[in-house]
Amino acid sequence: MDFNLFLERITGQKASEVFIVAGRALSYSVNKRILTEGGRLMPGDTESLIRQLYAMAGRDIQPYLQSHDDDFSFSISNLGRFRVNTFMQRGTMAAVLRVVAFRLPDPTELGIPETVVDLSSMTKGLVLVTGPAGSGKSTTLACLIDRINQSREAHIITLEDPLEYLHQHKKSIVTQREVPLDTASYGMGLRAALREAPNVILLGEMRDYDTIATAMSAAETGLLVLSTLHTLGAANTVDRIIDVFPPNQQQQVRVQLSMVLNAVVCQQLIPSEKGLPVPAFEIMICNNAIRTMIRDAKVHQIDSVIYSSSDQGMIGMDKSLLNLFSAGVISRENALLYSLNQESMRRSLDNLSKNS
Repeated sequence: MDFNLFLERITGQKASEVFIVAGRALSYSVNKRILTEGGRLMPGDTESLIRQLYAMAGRDIQPYLQSHDDDFSFSISNLGRFRVNTFMQRGTMAAVLRVVAFRLPDPTELGIPETVVDLSSMTKGLVLVTGPAGSGKSTTLACLIDRINQSREAHIITLEDPLEYLHQHKKSIVTQREVPLDTASYGMGLRAALREAPNVILLGEMRDYDTIATAMSAAETGLLVLSTLHTLGAANTVDRIIDVFPPNQQQQVRVQLSMVLNAVVCQQLIPSEKGLPVPAFEIMICNNAIRTMIRDAKVHQIDSVIYSSSDQGMIGMDKSLLNLFSAGVISRENALLYSLNQESMRRSLDNLSKNS
């Protein structure tokens, strides 16, 4: 089959992912539903499609054949960008593609609160966007980078694996580096970035001790560092960072983190009553109380500060879900399913039902 025509067709249907796996028909996801096209793929079919992918991307397939895993992205003119992971399963070639629109996302259309976009006005420190895979972290970061690019003169360096959204130079200079195409690793690229006169660094993911330590040091020098973690909840994010370090360094790291961390945005995509997924956000903006809790190892108390600081733009995940349910956007079942404290959420939902 002509894979280019297939991608053109499913992109028009607002597909978000494509799955190439032997034993199943070519599949793609639209609004969290998996649809199929054609008959069941055989190993030869998946190999043919994946070789087409590499040809479309102008990429050498040999590294994939040797390592059995590969990540890359490519563009199709007037259509979009595609983030690709190729792998082996049961001895056959397989791949998952994520569809990324050419047009930079509009935060209003996506339901990203202005409080989150306003984090782009920060000029130093560490801002983290967290959540499970596929929750829209890269999209939120792209909105922040675009707002900085439009509003001030700066040198923005992005380190991603692979590149998703492409940024044009506007008021800022935007340097985008892809791992491992442009730099061998996040850690190496980040260390090099510190010598490239940056004002803002976007780090696709803080994966390990070395990257986290370097990112915190960069934020400490007066740069704005934006990055992601696969954690759910602001307090869990703080614990995750501290736990990466050896026990004898953790108190020092608490002090350092309390000074450089500016905000944590945790997000989830929730199936809505209209079919399209909607984002729910937990927003923690570090004030003096939260900085003290981080420094004094009282991270478990952070949630109470978030819930009582709505006047500062903060909101807890469960409150965000409750607001979506109250507005009729998501179901009671999904509000419970995606909540961080299901017992508390159940009581809140019951109270709403009694008062309605």
